Formats: sequence, C-alpha cells, structure tokens
Amino acid sequence: MERQKQRHKHKESFSVLLIPNTGGKSRQFHVTRFSFRLCVGALVLILLVAAGASAWAVYRFSRQEGGNGQTVQQKEKIETLEAQVKALEQEKGTLLAEIETLQQETAVVVDEDSAAEAEGEAEEESASKKDTSVPRRYPYTGISTVLADYSEEQPYLSLNTSSDGNVVATGDGMVVVVESDDTYAHIIEVEHNNGYKTRYMCRQQAQTQMQVGAQVQAGDILLTVLTDDTQLDYQILFEEEAIDPLTVFEAKG
Repeated sequence: MERQKQRHKHKESFSVLLIPNTGGKSRQFHVTRFSFRLCVGALVLILLVAAGASAWAVYRFSRQEGGNGQTVQQKEKIETLEAQVKALEQEKGTLLAEIETLQQETAVVVDEDSAAEAEGEAEEESASKKDTSVPRRYPYTGISTVLADYSEEQPYLSLNTSSDGNVVATGDGMVVVVESDDTYAHIIEVEHNNGYKTRYMCRQQAQTQMQVGAQVQAGDILLTVLTDDTQLDYQILFEEEAIDPLTVFEAKG
C-alpha cells in the first residue's frame, strides 16, 4: 500500500530530447508539468506584451503623422493669409498714393480757380474804379416804389418817390439838358463818355441843383424832391437807343 501511494505521489514530467544534426551526442532534458506550464504562460505573456507594444507604436505613429499633416495644412493657410495681408497692404499704399495725388491736383485746381476768381474780381473792381461813367447807380437815394418796369411801349423805369430822398446822377458825366415840357416839370439829361446817356424826368415840382455844362459824378444830387408821391421816370440810352436800366444795374452790380 505504501509503495502504491508513493507511486501516485510521483510527479509527472516531460522529456525533451535534443539530437544534433552534426552527429554529436544527444541530450535529454526532463521538464516537470508545472515548469512546462510556466514556460508556456510566460511565452504567451511575452507575445501579448509584444502585440500591445506594437499596437501602441502604430497608434502613436498614426497620431504623429496626422498631427504633422494638420501642422502642414495650418502652416500653408498661415502663409496664404500672410501673402493676402501683404497684397492688401501694398494695395492700400497704392490707393493712399493715388488719393494724395488727387488731393494735390484738386488743391492746384482750387488754387487756380481761386486765383482766377480773385483776378477777375480785381479786374472788375479796377475797371469799376477806372470807369465810373457807366450809369449803374440807382437814381434815387430814398425809399421808392416801382410803378412800371421798362418795356418797348414805355422805354423807361417809373418810380414813386417821396421827400425823404433825392434824384442823383447814376454815373460820371456832363449835364447837357435842363428843361421841361407839358408832361414833365423837370427834364435833366446827362451825357457820359462811354456811349451812355441818362434822362431824369420828374412829373411834379422839384428843386433843380444843376445847370447845363455842369460836370457831375455818380451820386451827385440833380433834383431835390419836395413832395411825396412824386413820379420819376428814369431812362438809359446807349448809342441813342433806349435800354432796360435793370440790365445795366444787374450787369454791373
């Protein structure tokens, strides 16, 4: 019985026989069942670890390649944006230069226009000062009312005056007529040196201040109005033809 129990307690083992192919001495190893299982488990564990390491390496490599790809795309986008910004800055500089050029040209034109306008005004003022014989002045100094405008049927301007003003010469010249007729109590005619003549015809009594041959300047008193509602008919002749007094006032005023 004891021998049978001892037989049952004998551990199982595996024999490994190594036979060289060179004709040398063969070797035999005995491996227990536990050792064999341990070796197989270790081998499986090593394979699992190796497989996990390989999978992790592939994952890291793919992530790195993906990151590198995104980095390249972002870099290309940044370069494109930088190029666009640079082009816009160049375009901005070009536009600013054009604007400055236009401003300079505009300033030159404005200066030229201003100079021409000032020159024209100076010439007009100079001409006005030199030629005061043009009958551009209003013939009455007070407040008057226009009774009738100039027309072909009535070639003169009719004014209603009062005693608060005087009839005056509208330009430099010489008195050539001082008279009256059935219509007008006073008629005074002034001849100017530029083809103009002016007539001042008063229907009511007034006080004459000038005689024939007197030299007058624009603004000199020809008649002193004595009563209200005194009608003054004023006429301008240019080269013996009656013209509208307002055209002379407007053209010269």
